[in-house]
Amino acid sequence: MAVTIKLVAKEAGVSVASVSRALNGHESVTAETRKHIESVAARLRYIPHSAARSLITRRTDTIGALLPDLYGEFFSELIRGIDLAARARGLHLLVSSSHGNASEAAVALRAMQGRVDGMLILSPHVDAEFLHDHLPDALPIVLLNSSVNSPQYPVLNVDNYGGAYAMVQHLLGIGHKKIAFITGPENNFDAQQREQGYRAAMTKHAPKMALDIVAGDFSEESGHAAGRQFLSRTLRPDAVFAANDMMAVGCLYAFAEHGVSVPEDIALVGFDDIPIARYVAPSLSTVRVRIVDLGRSALERLASVLEKPDEANEAAQTLRCEIVVRKTCGGNTTAR
Repeated sequence: MAVTIKLVAKEAGVSVASVSRALNGHESVTAETRKHIESVAARLRYIPHSAARSLITRRTDTIGALLPDLYGEFFSELIRGIDLAARARGLHLLVSSSHGNASEAAVALRAMQGRVDGMLILSPHVDAEFLHDHLPDALPIVLLNSSVNSPQYPVLNVDNYGGAYAMVQHLLGIGHKKIAFITGPENNFDAQQREQGYRAAMTKHAPKMALDIVAGDFSEESGHAAGRQFLSRTLRPDAVFAANDMMAVGCLYAFAEHGVSVPEDIALVGFDDIPIARYVAPSLSTVRVRIVDLGRSALERLASVLEKPDEANEAAQTLRCEIVVRKTCGGNTTAR
């Protein structure tokens, strides 16, 4: 039979309310009484009922996170950053994914209602209208990498445009002229910003060079297919800029399959700086997104909204990126 709070109170010789206050850290309980109650609870192996406690405190101490996918190093690193920050604040994490589907995103959001105190959302399908339709307006939300511009929904973005622009400048600066670009998913905000950065930098700094854009979807397979497409041409690019590292890894494998040397024959760079980027051979030059810090910053921003709900928040915040030069671009190595 489950041990109840009433049994703990009876064994400790105190009221149920005293047990509740002691186990929830209420300041009105003396240290001696708290120690006694905790000792009795431990001896009886009493486990507080989280749902019942939530009815009293109106808090679940749980944060929800909705992501497009849970596969791949980017998302595992992002979750790790969120979880580290959540644990530091005594919060739990509930994670779900939409798999690139708007209806699945809506189902996941509705399923978390009443189970979380706030939500972190990274989804290409989410805009202000979507959030209004599927979540209570009072639920604290922080969006990641989103085009939403509303004071109701704080946004934490990566400087995708600036990072892509800087990488094109770097490739041009070390002598590459014909720079091809592998795009990400069509409706993905990150992918759109990175492509715009590529286009703007090429137009500004290499106006005589035609843009060379090949479709991808952020997967290794699409990067591999793009690499094979480049190799099928009579005139190949000097360098390939993949909109994320996973596509760059797939492209690198396609080049290796066909005996194409990187960077001697074709240079190659990515975006994100996932952990595997430094361990592929040759090591991948890329645009570094501090992914763990992105997750940590998002959780901390949401926690501040929870703690101070009436305090005005900056609508949008952008995290800077940096160029990481390794071996695949043919420049001087400055990082590992």
